[in-house]
Amino acid sequence: HMFAGSQNLRHAAIVEAQARCYEQVLEWQDLLPAPIRTLNLGGGFGIPYTTTEAPLDVQPIADHLRGIGERMATDLPGAHIVIELGRYLVGEAGVYVTRVVDRKLSRGQVFLVVDGGMHHHLAASGNFGQVLRRNYPVMVNGRVDGNENASVVGPLCTPLDLLADRMELGKGEPGDLVVVFQSGAYGRSASPRAFLSHPDAVEALV
Repeated sequence: HMFAGSQNLRHAAIVEAQARCYEQVLEWQDLLPAPIRTLNLGGGFGIPYTTTEAPLDVQPIADHLRGIGERMATDLPGAHIVIELGRYLVGEAGVYVTRVVDRKLSRGQVFLVVDGGMHHHLAASGNFGQVLRRNYPVMVNGRVDGNENASVVGPLCTPLDLLADRMELGKGEPGDLVVVFQSGAYGRSASPRAFLSHPDAVEALV
């Protein structure tokens, strides 16, 4: 099994990592006590989270894997390849929905306080290993184009509880819904859901 990173949108980097892994396995196979039956090349397949990111081009990766498969028939007879596609398969399929409970104005900045936050969606808060925090795609009250600059914050007693930082959003009022897109992976299951005993999120398959 190989882990060569996560959330990669550069196909060349994934191809290079898989190629190096394969060559390393060929070097090791004679040192192992049993034949290799499964070669797990890991994942790393990313999805775009911002409008400036381009989707991953998987065709070069598929072509490369096909070549490895053909070589394995001779190099590693009886073995098969496994790749891990969790985020790539489900990341774009999920949304996180939370409700506005308060609207505040502080030093000229609008804050929409919602009943969910980083305890439900740690990755969207920017605290799941990100070096630089970036906003996920967010919509308020069903409006695609915003008419105010606002931040969306959760109920926790920490400044880390931030779902949107100074984004152009539709004007939100108490009772409105805030939707965070690209939330199908690393959401509830990767978050501190018991933080100060706040209510847990509900996962629904639609």
